[in-house]
Amino acid sequence: MQKNDIIELKIEDMGVDGEGIGKYDGMTFFVKDAVLGDEIEARITKMKKNYGYARVEQILSPSKFRVTPQCELHRRCGGCQIQALDYEKQLEFKQNKVRGNLIRIGGFAPELIDRIMLPVVGMKEPYRYRNKAQFPIGADKDGNPVAGFYAARTHSIIPVNDCKLGVEENQIILNEVLSYMKEYHVASYDENTGKGLVRHVLIRYGFSTKELMVCVIINGSSLPKVEKLIDRLTAIEGMKSISINQNTKKTNVILGDVTKCIWGDPYITDMIHLCDTKDFSLTDTAVAYHISPQSFYQVNPVQTEKLYSLALDYAGLTGKETVWDLYCGIGTISLFLAQKAGKVYGVEIIPQAIEDAKNNAALNGINNAEFFVGKAEEVLPAFYEKKKDTDADMLHPDVIVVDPPRKGCDGVCLETMLKMQPERIVYVSCDSATLARDLKVLCEGGYELCKVRAVDQFGNTTHVETVVLLSQQKPDDTIEIDLDLDELDATSAELKATYQEIKDYVLKEFGLKVSSLYISQVKRKCGIEVGENYNLPKSENARVPQCPKEKEDAIKAALKYFAMI
Repeated sequence: MQKNDIIELKIEDMGVDGEGIGKYDGMTFFVKDAVLGDEIEARITKMKKNYGYARVEQILSPSKFRVTPQCELHRRCGGCQIQALDYEKQLEFKQNKVRGNLIRIGGFAPELIDRIMLPVVGMKEPYRYRNKAQFPIGADKDGNPVAGFYAARTHSIIPVNDCKLGVEENQIILNEVLSYMKEYHVASYDENTGKGLVRHVLIRYGFSTKELMVCVIINGSSLPKVEKLIDRLTAIEGMKSISINQNTKKTNVILGDVTKCIWGDPYITDMIHLCDTKDFSLTDTAVAYHISPQSFYQVNPVQTEKLYSLALDYAGLTGKETVWDLYCGIGTISLFLAQKAGKVYGVEIIPQAIEDAKNNAALNGINNAEFFVGKAEEVLPAFYEKKKDTDADMLHPDVIVVDPPRKGCDGVCLETMLKMQPERIVYVSCDSATLARDLKVLCEGGYELCKVRAVDQFGNTTHVETVVLLSQQKPDDTIEIDLDLDELDATSAELKATYQEIKDYVLKEFGLKVSSLYISQVKRKCGIEVGENYNLPKSENARVPQCPKEKEDAIKAALKYFAMI
């Protein structure tokens, strides 16, 4: 087999990025835009030693899970990787993605994940849910301005005025901006030359207030005939804010450092309601937020109400607790927590977001929330060092909530969280791979994974949010261990090395501390007999922690060293 060969495949699985997976002549192929159950004719695009990549040439027999996408450009655009997949199957895919990452990357036992993971929270309507869109502006072959999205893995703009995931108002706004540019000869930015003026158009929409914001990102300091653009945009119902953002750097970063409001308010307002987490019906409790162009604000407000309500539920607040909210943005989760907690401290790196958070607290009459500007991995350790000898309540909060970017938590931040020893940690994640990595660190540091639930914030894409509850693992929470060695039926293999000798070897060679429980678990996996009653729970309800992968590998190395396997 080689590149450009045509092969027939039955798609039997899906990868984490939504690609179909099939086998041909013993080799695995990953096929973009193929759906689970499809029988296809595919063209090989790349060959590796043990696997390859291909693209769909022809669907020979469509899967029963294949549906007709609402957007005819979904394959070219690449933003909606699984739009052709039945929505219920999309939810199953996302549930399995989170589960698989927790097991494969986090090293958690499948039985544990299956016991504590609740069903994914889906959407009633997986279209028209985005309250934010960022459209790059370019030019077609005739030099006319166009708006759209970048094709997958490129910076080639595919003209798209009406993304089916965004609100219908986006198309109206883009048409007015492009019409203004064409009429007054305002040039689109060219990434290759660094010339041209208009780079992006950012649009925000308040689902509860129907307010609209437009921010035009430009390679300069002003727009020509800007009053003409303002006239066009203010004629659109709901327009509340128009601004210009200056970005003169040759960069892929969309927003520059300077934003000027040229009409209306520098923000729009939206509200998030608290849900009853049993059936996700809305309650009368709501928090209002001022949202600026730079604000981080979840793009799916309907699902955000469910996500944040789960986070609040998992926090288990009674009104007296001290809570830290790391990566707090404009205070979206912080202000939810503050209504149920004694005191909330929020940390965020973006100064404007912290200003928004403070204003949002005042807007809602919340006076028990305090906010800090800086990196969580810097603010938290500094705060810890400053308060460790003076204020135990602040040093050891009841709850820490984290909602980090896709890259997850910084290692220093995780270490400091472990030092602060909160009773509970609520982790909200937009990437289950980095979530699993961080959970492994936290659980090895003394925390127990208690609840996991995925929330579909991004219908028709492969992305998924997850909310997790961890609690301090106390001795009584885990297992009652019988260490009476008189009850140990030692085998000839076990006589080659004692448990203590194995512990000493692992500590010396790998720098890891392992328990007798973990050693016995690994011994059983390797087929070594262990005393019938050794390291088994005395009660049915005792929860047994499972040996992490890193420690399992170290114990196996010790068993090999002592010629036990």
